[in-house]
Order: sequence, then structure tokens, then C-alpha cells
Amino acid sequence: MTATPELEVKTGDVPPPEPPRQRTLGGIALHILSIHGLLVFGIALVLVFALLLPSTFTGGSNIRAILGNNTTVAMLAMAEMVVIATGNYDLSIAYGIGLMHIVAMGLLTDANVPWPLVVLLTVAAGGVIGWINGALVEYAKIDSFIATLGVGTILYGIGSWYTNGTQLVGNVPQAFADLNDAKLFTLPLPTYMVAAVAIIAWICLEHIPIGRRLYAIGSNRRAAELTGVPARRLVMGSFVASGLIVGLAGVLLAARLQVAQSSVGPEFLLPAFVGALLGATTIRPGRVNAWGTIVAVLVLAVGIAGLQQLGNSFFTEPIFQGAALIISVGLAGFAARRRKR
Repeated sequence: MTATPELEVKTGDVPPPEPPRQRTLGGIALHILSIHGLLVFGIALVLVFALLLPSTFTGGSNIRAILGNNTTVAMLAMAEMVVIATGNYDLSIAYGIGLMHIVAMGLLTDANVPWPLVVLLTVAAGGVIGWINGALVEYAKIDSFIATLGVGTILYGIGSWYTNGTQLVGNVPQAFADLNDAKLFTLPLPTYMVAAVAIIAWICLEHIPIGRRLYAIGSNRRAAELTGVPARRLVMGSFVASGLIVGLAGVLLAARLQVAQSSVGPEFLLPAFVGALLGATTIRPGRVNAWGTIVAVLVLAVGIAGLQQLGNSFFTEPIFQGAALIISVGLAGFAARRRKR
């Protein structure tokens, strides 16, 4: 019986393991700032405005107003986020919601279509517009920035043609108006719809394979295709999903305004873009994500509401949105670079 030769281990060839790094207080602060910097900024805004406006800002009516008045921007930001995940842009969302609320009002007041069918048709129309956007990008090989800008301009023209540049008014069924006016546990119904869209987007992007594939396409499409990801089909799907969300947002906007005109819509483009891009700086830094988008929209809404209550002029709103975008992205990038050192 021969003895089993013992393995000779040359410990001198293997470098000793590095001791675990001790996180300093500054490192922990940078880590929190790089991931939750936008949320910290939002909390700071709330505290500042609560001190400056103690009798109005923290009241329940103000909180409900902030949540209720920003559902349109939140919806459009979610629609934009889905497309950005694939590395594309959708500039037609603002023009799309303008046409969709005209479609809803036209079906209700001119065609006397029952309101549940109006909801379905309007949402479906949004999906068709999303499909057209996707087809132009994927089959016609037109850059998404140009394709969706062109589609948006056409949508704006169609809305102007239908309304003849005037307001579209008529009797709106109370059940349709309740889509915006109804409350559940004191919160407006559209707030729950935004939450439902966010939960669906969160599940799709973070917890099922389709989300990882969308992110892979947005990160490196060629590499994703080499691993078998059906990029064309998924990009088309992202545009259709974006269009469906825009259609739903158009329904809610029609229920809120109860009047339609073609000039409504473009003013939502910048806040929606800022919301989607700011959302990529928090929760999941470096990529767009559902809850980051919601946090971004809420931070912007809190800031704008506070500035308005302080009596600032109308032009402070876009200045605040642009400054918040630059500061948040800058802080997130600075913190990320410090962590890599």
C-alpha cells in the first residue's frame, strides 16, 4: 500500500488577503449620498419649507395637492423611463398626452361613446402611437430622438386640426370625471394609479428577465443581441408600453380638465424628462428605475410647491427643475468617483 502524496502548497506565490477596509464616517456619508442623495435633498427641502411655511406646507391639503397635481408628470416620467432603459428617447410623450386628452374629450362629447369604452380606446390609441415610434426606430432605422420628435409634431398638428385651434368642451359624465375627482383614504384616485404603474414597472424591470434584457439593450445592444436577446422586439415593446402609459395619462388629464385644446401637453415634456433622468441618480444609481423616478417627481413637486407658496414668480419653476437636475447628477457623479478611489 502506497502512501498518498501530500500536495505541496507554495504559500509564497499567493499574496496574503487584504484586510477588510474599515469604512470611515465620511465614506459612509459618501455611500449614502451616492445612492440616496436625491432623497436626502428632498427631505432637506421639506424641512426648509416646513420651517419657512409652518402653517401651510405640512398640512394635509397641501400634501394631497402635491400628490394630485403631479400625477400627469409622474405618468409621463414613467413612460419616458421605460424607453430610456433601452437606450432610446421618446420626445412624443408630451404631444401624445395632448392628443390623447383631445381624443378622450372628442369621443365623449362629439361621438357620445360610453366612458369605459372611451378609456379603452384612448389607451389603445396611445399604444398605437408607441408602436409607430418603435417601428420608425427599429425598422426605418431613424434615431429615436428625431423619430419621436417628428411623430410628436405630427400629433400636435392633428390635435390642432381637430380642435381648429379652439377649446373642445361638452358634457362630461360624472363617472368619467370621478377618475380624477374620486378619493380613496383621502388621497386622489390618480395617485393610486401612478403607484400601480410604478409597481408594475418595478416588477418588470427588477424582478423578471425582461427587465434585465431591457437594461442590457440600453447598456450594450450588440452584446445583448449576441447573447440571444431579441432587441428589436423588446425595443418595440418598450415604445408600446410607453404609449399605453401616455394614453392612460391622457384619460386622467381629460378627466381633470374636462376641456381639451391642442396647446396642452408640451409644457409637460421638460418635467417628465427631468423626472426620468433624475430618477437614475437614486435608488439604483446609474440606470433609470421606477422608484427613483417617483422620488424625483416628488422632490421636484415639493420644491415647486414650496417656491410657489413663498410667492416666487412663474419663471422660477423651470429654473428650479434645471438646477435640481444639474446638482443631483453632479453630486451623484462626484460621490461615485470618490468611492472608486
